[in-house]
Amino acid sequence: MAHFQNPYGQANPQIQAMFAAVDKDRSGQITAKELQAALINSNWSQFNEETCRLMISMFDQDNSGTINVQEFEQVYNYIDQWRKCFQGFDQDNSGKISADELHQALQSFGYRLSPQFSQMLVQKFDRVGRSSVEFDAFIQACVMLKCLTDSFRVKDVNQTGTIQIGYEEFLELVFSNAIH
Repeated sequence: MAHFQNPYGQANPQIQAMFAAVDKDRSGQITAKELQAALINSNWSQFNEETCRLMISMFDQDNSGTINVQEFEQVYNYIDQWRKCFQGFDQDNSGKISADELHQALQSFGYRLSPQFSQMLVQKFDRVGRSSVEFDAFIQACVMLKCLTDSFRVKDVNQTGTIQIGYEEFLELVFSNAIH
């Protein structure tokens, strides 16, 4: 009797099925484009490919540019946590986050930023021109803000909220985070 080895490892069977559905080439790895096919916003639009690349870079433990089923399960659970957070701040249940809702979210995360900054973030991440952000853009904005904040804090050794850096050092700070 032949022993069947599950090519997708020990992941939850539902996660395995989702992974198998998007692993079009059956490589056991999925790319950002394949991940995009698995993730949807509340309006049934696919996640932005840039958000998918961000997710892969966060969970790709071997730096292959792809994720396996176990990493996919981590991404799935991470997104599920973000979805609950998003729904908590989407006070009007529109499926989108307004600048006011984003500002409240950022304040609850401990950021001391102005309402104008939240408005600017919405303008930056609003992909459909409705003065609000979809779920995937909310994740991307929050993750990028956290990464930039973490990088800033490394430079802010006295924890004063200000740093003095040169232009090239500033560019390195931004671009090293933009790639993630």
